[in-house]
Amino acid sequence: MAGVDWESLTEATSGAVGALASNIVLYPLDTCKTKYQAEVRSHGRQKYRNLSDVLWEAISTHQVLSLYQGLGTKNLQSFISQFVYFYGYNYFKRLYLERSGAKSVGMKANLAVAAAAGACTAIVTQPLDTASSRMQTSSFGKSKGLFETFSEGSWSDAFDGLGVSLLLTSNPAIQYTVFDQLKQRLLKRRQSTQVSPATAKSSPEALSAFSAFVLGALSKSVATILTYPAIRCKVMIQASSSHDGSEKDGSSKPPKTIIDALHAIWRKEGISGFYKGLQAQILKTVLSSALLLMIKEKISRYTWISMLALRRYLLVSQRRIKST
Repeated sequence: MAGVDWESLTEATSGAVGALASNIVLYPLDTCKTKYQAEVRSHGRQKYRNLSDVLWEAISTHQVLSLYQGLGTKNLQSFISQFVYFYGYNYFKRLYLERSGAKSVGMKANLAVAAAAGACTAIVTQPLDTASSRMQTSSFGKSKGLFETFSEGSWSDAFDGLGVSLLLTSNPAIQYTVFDQLKQRLLKRRQSTQVSPATAKSSPEALSAFSAFVLGALSKSVATILTYPAIRCKVMIQASSSHDGSEKDGSSKPPKTIIDALHAIWRKEGISGFYKGLQAQILKTVLSSALLLMIKEKISRYTWISMLALRRYLLVSQRRIKST
C-alpha cells in the first residue's frame, strides 16, 4: 500500500465530512440566499426586496419544507467536491514540496496549488452543482428530482456556468491560502510550548475548534468579497427558468454566459446589482466554511488514526495472502 497517499486521503475525508455537516445545518439559509441572488429586477419590479422575503414566502405558502429542496443533490455535490478538493490540494502541495525540495509552500505556490485543485473539482462536480442550483431556485413546491432535472436539457446544459466555476477557483484558492498561512503562523507559536515533539509527528497538527472557526471565517470573508460579482453571475446562469415565473415569459430566460449575466445586471440594476445579496453570501459562506474547517480540524486526528488502522489491516491482509 505504499502508493497510497494516506495523509491526503485523511485530509480529503475530514474535509468531506465537515462539508456534509455544515451543509445540512445551513441549507435553508443557502436556499433563501440562492433564490434571492438569482432574481434580477424586471421593469422596476422586484419579488424579493431582502433575504427575509424568501423565508416569508415559504412560510406564507406553507412550503417550509421546500427550503430543503435539492438537499440530497447538494449533499452529494458538497461531499464529492470537498473530497476531491482537499485530496487534490494536499496531493499537489506534497508533489510541489518533493519536486522543489522546499521546506514549506510559499504564498504564490499555494495559490497555484489551490487553483489547480479547484479546477479539478469544478470539472468533476459541475453537473451536480448545476442541478442543485436549479432545484433550489425552482418555485417552492415545484422542485424536481436529480434525474428529471438532468433530463430537461441536453448534456451540455449540465455544464452551464463551468467557465465561471473555473474563474471562481480563485475563491477557495484565496480562502485556503489565507487560512493555511494563518494556521502555520499560529501553530509555530504553539510549538515552543509542546511537551512531546514525537507526539506532533505521529499525527497531523490540528487547531482548536475556536481558532479554526475564527481563521475560517476571516479567510472566507476575504475570498467572498473579492469574487462576489462572479458568484452572482454563476447563480443566475444556473438558475431554474421557473424561479421567478419566467416560464410564462420567454424573454426572461436565465443568461447563458458570464457576459450575458453581467449585461443583465448592469442594465436592470446598475452597479449596485453586482453586489446584491453580498451580506447573505458572506453570512452563509463564512458560517459554512468556518463550520467546515472547525469540524475538519476536530476530526482530522481521529480520521488519521482510522487511516493508520486501515493501512495496518491492509498490510496484514496482504502478508497473509502472500504467505498462503
